[in-house]
Amino acid sequence: MRLRALLETDALGLRLLGGEEELDRTVRGVMTTDLRDPSRYLSGGELVLTGLAWRREPEDSERFVRILAEAQVAGLAAGEAELGSVPEDLVLACARHRLPLFSVVEDVAFASITEYVVRRVSGERAGDLAAVVDRHRRLMTSGPAGGGPEVVLDLLASDLDLPAWVLSATGRRIAVPTVAASGGPAAAGPGGAGTVGSGGAPELPAAVRARLAGEHLAAQRSGRRGTHRVTAADGATYSLFPIRSSGQGPAGSGDVRETVLSDWLLVVGADAGDWPEERLDLLHGVTQLIAVERDRRDAARTVRRRLAQEVLELVQSGAPPAEVAARLRVAAPVLLPGLGTAPHWQVVVARVEWEGGASPAPGGPVTQSLLEEVLVDPEATGPEPSDRIAVAHTGDEAVALVPLPAPADGPAAAPAGGPPSGAGADTGGDTGAGGGAAERAYGFEAGIHADALLAAVREPLSRGLDGDGRLTLGVSASVQSAEGLRGALEEARHARRVAAARPGRVCAAGHQELASHVLLLPFVPDDVRRAFTARLLDPLHDYDRRHRAELIPTLEAFLDCDGSWTRCAARLHLHVNTLRYRVGRIEQLTGRDLARLEDKVDFFLALRMS
Repeated sequence: MRLRALLETDALGLRLLGGEEELDRTVRGVMTTDLRDPSRYLSGGELVLTGLAWRREPEDSERFVRILAEAQVAGLAAGEAELGSVPEDLVLACARHRLPLFSVVEDVAFASITEYVVRRVSGERAGDLAAVVDRHRRLMTSGPAGGGPEVVLDLLASDLDLPAWVLSATGRRIAVPTVAASGGPAAAGPGGAGTVGSGGAPELPAAVRARLAGEHLAAQRSGRRGTHRVTAADGATYSLFPIRSSGQGPAGSGDVRETVLSDWLLVVGADAGDWPEERLDLLHGVTQLIAVERDRRDAARTVRRRLAQEVLELVQSGAPPAEVAARLRVAAPVLLPGLGTAPHWQVVVARVEWEGGASPAPGGPVTQSLLEEVLVDPEATGPEPSDRIAVAHTGDEAVALVPLPAPADGPAAAPAGGPPSGAGADTGGDTGAGGGAAERAYGFEAGIHADALLAAVREPLSRGLDGDGRLTLGVSASVQSAEGLRGALEEARHARRVAAARPGRVCAAGHQELASHVLLLPFVPDDVRRAFTARLLDPLHDYDRRHRAELIPTLEAFLDCDGSWTRCAARLHLHVNTLRYRVGRIEQLTGRDLARLEDKVDFFLALRMS
């Protein structure tokens, strides 16, 4: 708004005392202060309201006005309640610094002026931004993208002082602003929800992103409508706006479960609970604008999906390795542009299952979209890392072909912008060379690791699946040629079945577990597990409850120390004789001998199954 608009409303009780030639200045905000030096709280363009409590002598006016002028405020409004009138020394100081000066009559509250200015400024900014958003929408829907969602986020930051981010359902940053808003969580301290990153744009810590994504998924699954507000651990409040695809779900039935696990969301660093309808409509328009870009990027995945589907069908049909290798050579340049040789590959199999009631069908396309996101490093920003992952689907499962640069390619073979797999493809060791920042952050030694994959997505996706859904993932070892691809697929599928036998909404298993007793335990029937563990461990539990003897912890430590008396005694801070007494009591209660390998194995398995 213009400064002269303050004189158009008699109810404000403002009288111009000087600076008429400066009334076309733009007012960007309002601030009330009686500090002698308020410069640290000024950013320029404010209307400053003061009760003159800072003035103790005439010389104070010159110093106060000079501070305001240097901060480039729009104008000064002084209340008459403190001194009865605005002193002449303040009028002269404002004239010298060409600062417009108003007087405020005693019966008008500063709050009334503040409310008027904020309402006018917010309304005009929203109107200006709405016009810009409308132009941007026309650009994106009728031709090449107008800069992507980052442009819209920058508009929100610069025109409405709203820090905003676009996140995936796993909490990954799809788009971040490149400029910082003047308020909101961006002003928080280091390490908090408002940490400022490179370029001055605010960042969201991983824990906050996971929490927001989880809250969004829970709200969508429960059918709650409207804007969802979340208060983070540091007290910052965020408003969540779903970004819905312009089409229906993968299967076309419109079931919310088809899209909620792979939808994006717009996070705004402000409490939208008391926003007027006009501003809420504007933010919903922003989500529609970003959805257009989402649909465009989804369409770009068609080629990669088709390549993956062709390879999967060849492998499953038992095609000759030479034919599969030829298809892989076609896929490699699309997934890893610039590589001179075909990479190694890992296979990841995923399945989403729903309990009871009607389920989206088929489940493969649903899982396909989700797996494309799950396999991207959560610390990677933007959609591009997922452009190097090919995901096909068959029946109710999705199958991902994840390329890893071959060892001979070296560190320079990795494409610019991040690792090929995103979700921790380490190019060191037997599966590749080098390793970028994302690989080092994940700490993987041999490509994608199931545990790290699970840790990255378990929290938010568990909220989205809560009640009736499960996601299970299986990860193969890396293979160097087409001959090994069929085995990798079967290995990944077997690992997924191991994961499916575990409790939890989101479970994963890797190839490392397929050569361990861990592979066998999930498939032991529940009644057999209970009988086996009860026979061996119940006498020890009962004895511990009656005598507080800690026989179970002693047994666990003894087995973990490979039966070494000295190491186990040191770990438990016991005398060796005390340890021998406890182990003897265990043998007496169970009728077993811990010197025998067979009995050690039985105890070990019983503890693992309990």
